[in-house]
Amino acid sequence: MTLSVRPAEPEDVDAIADLELLAFPLDPWSPTLIGEGVAGRVPTTSYFVAEQDGRFAGYAAVSVVQDVAELQRIATAPRERRTGVAVALLAGVDGHAAAGGAERLLLEVRDDNVGALALYRREGFAEIARRAGYYRDGTDAVVLERFVRMTP
Repeated sequence: MTLSVRPAEPEDVDAIADLELLAFPLDPWSPTLIGEGVAGRVPTTSYFVAEQDGRFAGYAAVSVVQDVAELQRIATAPRERRTGVAVALLAGVDGHAAAGGAERLLLEVRDDNVGALALYRREGFAEIARRAGYYRDGTDAVVLERFVRMTP
C-alpha cells in the first residue's frame, strides 16, 4: 500500500465536498467554499489530500497565522479509516505549519467523537479548553493543542 499526502488541487474539490457531507453532516462546508480554499482564495488556509494506492483517502484543511496553526478540518474516507491516513495528514499539516512559522497546532473536536479524541491523544495533543454547546446540536467542543512536529 502506498500512502501519500499532497496539496489539494481543483480536481479534488468534489471528493472533498462528498467526504464533508459524510464526516460533518450537521455542518458541512459547501463545495464553493472548498473550491475557494483549494484555489488559494481563503487567506491563511491550505488543503491537503491523502491518497492510498492512488485513490482519494481523506483531506485536511489548516490555517496558519503567525506562530499558531489551526486544524480546521480532517476527515478520512470510511473505507480508509484506521489505516494511517489521519496520521499521515497530520504529518503533512505539521510540515506545512512548520514551514509557515507555526509553533503550536490547535483543533476542536466534538466531545462525543471518541475515536478522534483517542487519535489526537495518541498523537500528542492535550486538552486546553472546552466550549459548551459549541456545535449546532448542542454538543461541546474539546479544544486540543500540541507543539508542531518538525519533519526531517
